[in-house]
Amino acid sequence: MKKNIAILATDGFEEVELSSPKAYLEEQGWNADIISLKSGTIKAWKDGNWSKEYSVDVVLDQANEADYDALVLPGGVINPDLLRREEAAVNFVRSFFESKKPVAAICHGPQILVDADVLKGRKVTSFFSVKNDLKNAGAQWEDSEVVVDNGLVTSRNPNDLPAFNKKMVEEIKEGKHERQTV
Repeated sequence: MKKNIAILATDGFEEVELSSPKAYLEEQGWNADIISLKSGTIKAWKDGNWSKEYSVDVVLDQANEADYDALVLPGGVINPDLLRREEAAVNFVRSFFESKKPVAAICHGPQILVDADVLKGRKVTSFFSVKNDLKNAGAQWEDSEVVVDNGLVTSRNPNDLPAFNKKMVEEIKEGKHERQTV
């Protein structure tokens, strides 16, 4: 069955953390839209420098969670920090939890989950430098390549992408998770 997946990102996303999941989702025959704060393009970050630009498919203020089966949150240091400053982005993320849909976040990507207030009691992982932020938001953090908790998939860094991509697709195929919590 064809799925529509939202990838929420803005300038400063870690390139491979968007490009690899997007390609993997498209290999499934699914649609993967890049949703961002602005139209046009957003700029990737790679190896400590700015990298390629990626076309935005949908501007956030025109995006509707109801049009998507799941959400992917790439990391990068800059990207999640810019997104969590925008109430519309935080509300968009939260809406996937309210609808019990799968959410996959890698590296620094889980930072926006703190602002969406969806981590209390959840098992997660992330890049090590944000683990205390997640723990302070009520998450149970562990150092594993991928952690799955009722539709929420998290991973630590680009090295974990093979496991992250596989688990992300498994959770999306399962569909809504009744125990996905807000």
